[in-house]
Amino acid sequence: MNKKNYELAVALRHELHRHPEVSNNEVWTKAYLMDFLCNNTKLEVVDRGAWFYAVYRASSGAEKIAFRADFDALPIDETISLPYGSQIPGVSHKCGHDGHSASLAAFALEVDELGCENTIYFIFQHAEETGEGAKQCVALVEEEGIDEVFGFHNEPGYPLGEVIVNSGSFQCASKGMSLYFKGVPSHASDPGVGRNPSLAIARIICALPSLYRAEDYRGLVLCTVIHVEIGSPAFGTSASSGVLRVTLRGQYEEEMNCLQSRLDMLAYGLASEYGLEYHNEFCDYFPETSNHLSSVEKVRKACAKLGIKTHEFPHVKRGSEDFGYFTKAASGAYFDIGAGNITPHHTVTFDFPDEIIKTAVDVFYELATLRP
Repeated sequence: MNKKNYELAVALRHELHRHPEVSNNEVWTKAYLMDFLCNNTKLEVVDRGAWFYAVYRASSGAEKIAFRADFDALPIDETISLPYGSQIPGVSHKCGHDGHSASLAAFALEVDELGCENTIYFIFQHAEETGEGAKQCVALVEEEGIDEVFGFHNEPGYPLGEVIVNSGSFQCASKGMSLYFKGVPSHASDPGVGRNPSLAIARIICALPSLYRAEDYRGLVLCTVIHVEIGSPAFGTSASSGVLRVTLRGQYEEEMNCLQSRLDMLAYGLASEYGLEYHNEFCDYFPETSNHLSSVEKVRKACAKLGIKTHEFPHVKRGSEDFGYFTKAASGAYFDIGAGNITPHHTVTFDFPDEIIKTAVDVFYELATLRP
């Protein structure tokens, strides 16, 4: 990687880190990245509202390859001292999306300078943390007839600069599910007159482990209790409403949906037993991220050519990633780059290692120019 481009990318990463913005609020971030590309490259830059892309166009008939990076931050205070620390109270880049976008921008600099036989799309995506961004950006794949899509994430706990990639399942699907119950209030001294949802919710919580037993599924399936709210702190009134919020997770989407159906049936049955009204709501949906074998082999080939060691995760990653929308629409692969012995994502002491930028750019460029 060009030294000047690396220095520009590091400075860009630090500036993004100073000005973090949460999902669907990335106004400054998007504008700053667009200005960076307009000022430092000759690429075509296209504004798509909440997100944007840049494109390097090769001759007609060339393969069309896309590379994606996310740029949203998290609602977490930055409590560590950094020379480029967050200037926004309560918000910080504790997942490394500042580094992902700086890496993609640096890759754009390299392609602009060195050229490429293929047409390359650089997708800068909003709202990955909520699972909404890729769902919108993926429209570009069909619009432009993109053949293949790649992306990466940093991975604490693996050797710095080494690549982790799996064929098939890479990261789980997940969704947030809220189960609402409504009964009838009564005086706390005579709870039998009303209909209180607390026992129904308690029985559901106790039954959850039986709904995702490992022997009932071929892949990982999990249900995690996130929040419970029943009644209000009025000690003279028996509770009459309640909500249970859980996160459903599955290596395969169809099995996650099977778990949802089982949970739904249990909730309806208990609502009927206790004379309650019941309905559900969903949020934060992430598809499974499943890599295509041909694209994974390209990642491995690119790494071998660069002398970069590769690993496989022993199991599917439990955390979700909305890149799965892209691998549903086109061939592609999502891989991780080791971040070394640093604290995990979403912790206050996390900070993206700048050295990863070099690895990401080198691997991306090999993938962009790799011959069959």
